[in-house]
Amino acid sequence: MRKGFPALALALLGTGVGMAQSPYESAADFAKYARKLREQALLKVEPQVFVPTASKTSTATRYPWKANIVTTVFWVGEQAGGNNPVPNYKSCWDANWTSNYGGFDSPDPSSRRNYIPASFTPRQNPFYCALPYNDVTHGQFKPEAPLVIPWFRTVYTEPGRSVCKDRWVAIRKGSRICYAQWEDCGPFRTDHFQYVFQNERPKPNLNHGAGLDVSPAVRDYLGLGPTDVTDWQFVEVRDVPPGPWRSYGDNNHFVIAKRQAEARLVQQSGAASR
Repeated sequence: MRKGFPALALALLGTGVGMAQSPYESAADFAKYARKLREQALLKVEPQVFVPTASKTSTATRYPWKANIVTTVFWVGEQAGGNNPVPNYKSCWDANWTSNYGGFDSPDPSSRRNYIPASFTPRQNPFYCALPYNDVTHGQFKPEAPLVIPWFRTVYTEPGRSVCKDRWVAIRKGSRICYAQWEDCGPFRTDHFQYVFQNERPKPNLNHGAGLDVSPAVRDYLGLGPTDVTDWQFVEVRDVPPGPWRSYGDNNHFVIAKRQAEARLVQQSGAASR
């Protein structure tokens, strides 16, 4: 057997799939054939996301829709001004949000392509949102956090590490639903758990009582105006369907799972070649 065959070729030969069964005759051609099979296998990798749950209660039952919520658009790197009193170069949970995201998430449609900025590929999920509650203050959990956040005990990892950041949210406009990750707190408030987790309505504010901020990607997917009305609900990772919200971001569960699956495949191929 010639040295330098791809690991997949070795694995195929080891299982009895010989060159006579491939459409190629020479060893070099067979190596190309094996590489092609491996690439096809990688493309078919469907991330398996482990989600610890204590209950099989459906999303619709556990997290009811918040209906008719005034929704505004915000973006990473947004400057303060007008009805936006706080700049968004950092978030409540990330002091280096703009840098970690990869740059300014321009809301200008002419500066965007396929839901992301045309000038760079974001390092975090471009489908993000903000809700008016922060579970952490001064590096510690707020006293009510373990009591009002439904998933607190399930996903808790360490003191002061937010259990809300990166949580998935479904956002609905008409018959169209978009999925985004919770990455900041607002509009205006960071203490309104009675609305975010319970049954109160958003409090009055300068943006017509807005209770949800969404990113330009969410805006574009749903076709929203600068100020609009949507419905939203929390969803478990397992309930997030395929869509552009799965494609980007070091904080994206699906991107992380795909990278892990590819790394395992490479390790297995390397082990088979030894």
